[in-house]
Amino acid sequence: MDERRTVTISKYLARHLRHRPQDIGITLDPHGWVDVEELLSAAARHGFPVSRDELDHVVAVNDKRRYAFDETGRRIRANQGHSVDVDLGLPVTPPPPFLYHGTTSRFVAAIRREGLRRMRRHAVHLSPDRRTAERVGSRRGRPVVLTVASGRMAADGHLFRVTPNNVWLVESVPPQYLCFGD
Repeated sequence: MDERRTVTISKYLARHLRHRPQDIGITLDPHGWVDVEELLSAAARHGFPVSRDELDHVVAVNDKRRYAFDETGRRIRANQGHSVDVDLGLPVTPPPPFLYHGTTSRFVAAIRREGLRRMRRHAVHLSPDRRTAERVGSRRGRPVVLTVASGRMAADGHLFRVTPNNVWLVESVPPQYLCFGD
């Protein structure tokens, strides 16, 4: 499958497994899972046919491992980034001393005042390394990488969870836990 088709399918999955399942008539279970056959049938009914082989390929090659099959291979979900109400069932996990967040300079002033907020998502997403955060920030322009004192946050009672694809999630990051590098 060519790269354009892979990206197109991945974006389609993101839209419907993270944000708007109702647009194609699927219902995510409380943990974000949907039956693969239900997803493929709904996509086809809405003018976007995807084969099971294509779906398997997208899940396998996605550079951020955004999607996962359950242990049976019969259900699929997005690993994080939902704006719809789901409980991913991730346990609270002690974070490393520092995590990172990629953004762009146009958001830095607001982040200095308010910290990192989850906005329309269920949690703030943090990266385990600067390089990943830089890649995330570069999607919308020149990246700015913020260092999060996650170890100190956890010691102060903030709860962290980590997804299967190593994205760290926290409700918010107050400004006092951020280093802006200036």
